[in-house]
Amino acid sequence: MTDFSADLTELLDSHVHVVPDFPEPGVLFRDITPLLADGPAFAALVDALAERYRGRIDAVAGLESRGFILAAPLAHALRVGMITIRKAGRLPGAVTGVDYTLEYGSARLELRPETVTAGHRVLIIDDVLATGGTARAAIQLIEGAGAHVAGLTMLLELDELRGRERLAGYPLDSILHY
Repeated sequence: MTDFSADLTELLDSHVHVVPDFPEPGVLFRDITPLLADGPAFAALVDALAERYRGRIDAVAGLESRGFILAAPLAHALRVGMITIRKAGRLPGAVTGVDYTLEYGSARLELRPETVTAGHRVLIIDDVLATGGTARAAIQLIEGAGAHVAGLTMLLELDELRGRERLAGYPLDSILHY
């Protein structure tokens, strides 16, 4: 578990709103839209990530859909490419896919293999780490395309769901823990 500065975590946490009973009763949803809407707070997040990963990665892989919001400005700041890992059926052309299980069913992630350069160091980024299934599927896709997973970064980690355990052996940074 890599630490981020207390100033950054306090700033970001103050912009994450808790929405009770969404999307269903008993769930506490962590809403990052206020963080994204605040220019200085969002810039502080992107700047901190860029500082951490500058020179260490060749591409950023964003997971649909909120992972795209984090990956695009980070890739721009680092002047590296962005790989989009999408839900099934949303990419044109030939794709590679991985099926995985969720808490309440199954899903599929896909990518266009020609967007991944063999041997590149790829950072996988998403907004939330819960059970780790989505991140694990993304690892399989990136490695299956011949790249190296240099690490994973999550804005929020829901510690009680123990998703980190499914990602053992990979460097994982989570900024906020709940």
